[in-house]
Amino acid sequence: MGEFLKKYLYGIIFTAVLVSFTAYALLDTFVIPREYSAPAERNDSLIFATAKPNDISGGSDNDASEENCEEQPDYTSGEDVQTEPVITENSYDDGKIKITITQRTYYDTEVYMADVRIASAEYLKTALAKGKYGRNICETTSEMAEDNGGIFAVNGDYYGSRSVGYVIRNGVLYRSKGDSSREDIVINADGTFDIVREASVTAEELLANGAYHVLSFGPGLVEDGELIVSKNASLDKEMKSNPRCAIGIVEPLHYVFVVSDGRTDESEGLSLYELGQVMQSLGVETAYNLDGGGSATMYFNGRIVNKPTTFGDEISERSLSDIIYIGY
Repeated sequence: MGEFLKKYLYGIIFTAVLVSFTAYALLDTFVIPREYSAPAERNDSLIFATAKPNDISGGSDNDASEENCEEQPDYTSGEDVQTEPVITENSYDDGKIKITITQRTYYDTEVYMADVRIASAEYLKTALAKGKYGRNICETTSEMAEDNGGIFAVNGDYYGSRSVGYVIRNGVLYRSKGDSSREDIVINADGTFDIVREASVTAEELLANGAYHVLSFGPGLVEDGELIVSKNASLDKEMKSNPRCAIGIVEPLHYVFVVSDGRTDESEGLSLYELGQVMQSLGVETAYNLDGGGSATMYFNGRIVNKPTTFGDEISERSLSDIIYIGY
């Protein structure tokens, strides 16, 4: 027995060290919370765009659903008009924020759509789990929304699951390490959207040019009203039917959020091309794919609207690193 130990001792020690190191690396990557240092840069010169008086009260030819064509309240003039909110199960309207949620079936999939009009771009916000930037710092979409007073929210790009991809939130640059293959959505301080490739611009340049939020997931779905996502997507996961989440803009301060269920008997899920078709049908000028799968979650006024699931056998929220929300 002693000879055996002598012969194999170094191998046993090496294997034990390797297993321990691998276990720690996995825990550090996926489990151990790690808050990172202060953000690299902040742009305090950003000025928010404000809608003209009564802009959010009227309809347009690009409404996300026919349900939004009902007669609208006649708001009084003034940029800062706010009234007591009128709230129903599927709508919210206080004169500065108007949200209408509808549900339809596309491609054997339950799809939830939120038509959002806001009087100022400052009401389109993002939040980080527990208010901290870092790895494996997670909360559910509903927890983050409630922590920040969000009226409406969807999941973001789950930046914490990756070590690359630009991260700009609320005018603060947190991560400037890019991925040349990745497309980002830029939400500017004036409420407009741009889709950019990280290979073509630095995070610092985006911040200096007025980016208020930058999310790095993708790909882009619609640009200038035209589909830009390929029917034959490059990645197998893009072609498969899955729960999805997307954000789109009809015009400045008029947005559409879409979340689809999937991976269940009742709801198959969407491919990225199908998601792009849905967004285009809603009249958006620009649309972008956010984190999907088990992350795809829509929150409204204290409840989860859709049925988020990771594997299809249990309906539950996933904890993740960030959200996009509407609120004050």
